[in-house]
Amino acid sequence: MNLFEMAKIPLNKAIEVMKLDPSAADIIATPERTLEVSIPVRMDDGTTKVFTGYRSQHSTIMGPAKGGVRYHPGVNMDEVKTLAFWMTCKCAVAGLPYGGGKGGIVVDPSKLSERELEGLTRGFIDRIAPIIGEKMDIPAPDMNTNAKIMGWMMDEFSKIKGQFEPGFVTGKPICLGGSLGRNAATGRGVMVAAGEAIKALGIKPKQATCAVQGFGNVGSWTAKLIHDMGVKIVALSDINGAIHNPKGMNPYDVEKHLQKTGSVVGYKGSKPISNEELLAMDVTILAPCAMELQLTKANAAKVQAKVIVEGANGPTTPDADKILDKKGILVVPDILANGGGVTVSYFEWVQNLYRYFWTEEEVIEKQESLMIDAFKKVYDTAKEHKVNMRTAAYIVALGHLAEAMKYRGMY
Repeated sequence: MNLFEMAKIPLNKAIEVMKLDPSAADIIATPERTLEVSIPVRMDDGTTKVFTGYRSQHSTIMGPAKGGVRYHPGVNMDEVKTLAFWMTCKCAVAGLPYGGGKGGIVVDPSKLSERELEGLTRGFIDRIAPIIGEKMDIPAPDMNTNAKIMGWMMDEFSKIKGQFEPGFVTGKPICLGGSLGRNAATGRGVMVAAGEAIKALGIKPKQATCAVQGFGNVGSWTAKLIHDMGVKIVALSDINGAIHNPKGMNPYDVEKHLQKTGSVVGYKGSKPISNEELLAMDVTILAPCAMELQLTKANAAKVQAKVIVEGANGPTTPDADKILDKKGILVVPDILANGGGVTVSYFEWVQNLYRYFWTEEEVIEKQESLMIDAFKKVYDTAKEHKVNMRTAAYIVALGHLAEAMKYRGMY
């Protein structure tokens, strides 16, 4: 089973529970458009290398497509289609006026010079320019892309259009129309979801412990903000390994250690553990914030956390979901828990359209309010239909999408 077909399993469960019209279900299950492009780049040694890029626009039912661009050797069309599908559902759960999009380039960016990376970025925008724009499809950062790369994208698209186009891309530097609060936004959303989940279980933050898998942008901000909430962070990991301290760790200090050494491993007072040990740790909150497919049939039975809050996209397989359900573990799904990034991207887009910018306090207040409302809708839906939070999140998303499609006359 490929990733896209696997991703549709909880969708189909939600369709069955809510008895969605089959015509609406068919529309939602199929991407509107996929594009594969070749990008020739003049390398520093004088040769030209051709890279492959993708853009998938899963849906524009609720508004323009929205979604990040990742640079990774493992990027493929199946992955991009799946991520675009998740973005459609993520935006619909939060009630944002967006559909889902996603893009990627098959490349290891660490092997390119900055000049080559900029050439690749501008070439990608040149190739996909006919199908993107602030009212069509709005890219954003994702794995191995950042504000600088978004700035290059904005500049290239502005040249193509012959005018300043800040609203076509989000996650930009502040000086080019980026939003305050965007850098921490996805991690803040995971923190809000974690806080609401333990509140629903009657657990106070100071009574809780947390393990975070992944210490990139999402994982590091998740750890820092959950720590600020009063929860004890007892385990962390990055690509090089994992660390544990039952007395708790200050993730701000861990970040300084990482900046000096290149890894969380070796942080003072911690002992090294394996990734499997981190995922199986007896904690209140487990936040998988690394890659997809981390909790599987092979390891789900060992999970001891009371709450799993998915900071990554698709970290839990359908087989693992069944096991976690039987164990009574509350799983806050990715399309709800990591929606903070696209929420603040939406705020950035609105600010760009109006050319009027909010303070960081305003952004944080608006984000937290919107995400608390979304959590409540999903949690109440789960109770109403006697389903888990993942199925409930898809029921909420499908309800918004189906209503929009009906009024548009699509079925």
